[in-house]
Amino acid sequence: MDQNYIDINRKLWNARTAIHFDSDFYGVNDFIKGSSSLQSIELERLGNIEGKRVLHLQCHFGQDSISLSRMGAKVTAVDLSDEAIIRAKQLTKDCGQDVKFICCDLYDLPNQLDETFDLVFTSYGVIGWLPDLDRWAAVISRVLSPGGQLLLVEFHPFVWTFDADFTHIQYDYFNRETIVETEQGTYTDRDPIELQSVCWNHPTSEVLNSLIKHKLTIKAFEEFDYSPYNCFNRTISCGRNKYRIEHMGNKIPMTFAVLATKA
Repeated sequence: MDQNYIDINRKLWNARTAIHFDSDFYGVNDFIKGSSSLQSIELERLGNIEGKRVLHLQCHFGQDSISLSRMGAKVTAVDLSDEAIIRAKQLTKDCGQDVKFICCDLYDLPNQLDETFDLVFTSYGVIGWLPDLDRWAAVISRVLSPGGQLLLVEFHPFVWTFDADFTHIQYDYFNRETIVETEQGTYTDRDPIELQSVCWNHPTSEVLNSLIKHKLTIKAFEEFDYSPYNCFNRTISCGRNKYRIEHMGNKIPMTFAVLATKA
């Protein structure tokens, strides 16, 4: 499965990228004019990043990478999808920014990049595409400078235990199986693509312990009862850029944030 899952998911995200780029969900036209794609959860934890060297992991087509660059950071960004990287490079030019993009599997990054960073940033729908968080944390530790920080903002693993309509628990909370599915449509558009995906559920204990194992000190761990994106079924707005599952209200965690520092 090792190489096969990479090929399957690259094909999925190449197809998704073309749809996402033109969708209202991502608002590319407004973004080119200067809007930021970063949400309040990460903005409140990033602080002043002007002049910092930032590595953005699993960057999709680069909106957050460009937003970080607009905040004054020197940004390098990585994604598995070659189509996403092509779009990201063009979008960066359209926005008048300077971001370095690398197309590779995250686990192969140490073979593609020989420098360290003040901050590693990664967010929303990222770790579920990775089978091994121990290897993920090892990569992060390797590319962080001493004193450097990781900011991970992610959908809560409890959300991924439900079926698509949040009617019952369908999947194991713990990382006990490879989840192979046929994706119909995408979270921005329920139309036309139908492609296979391969992913994994990672409990919060796995996330935190993998970082601790690789000498990262957890400075903060926070959970939130909303998603800043309207990307799930059966949602209701509960404020600006805040969405909950309508029949569950504020009873379940939907996102979390981890801030960690390398000694």
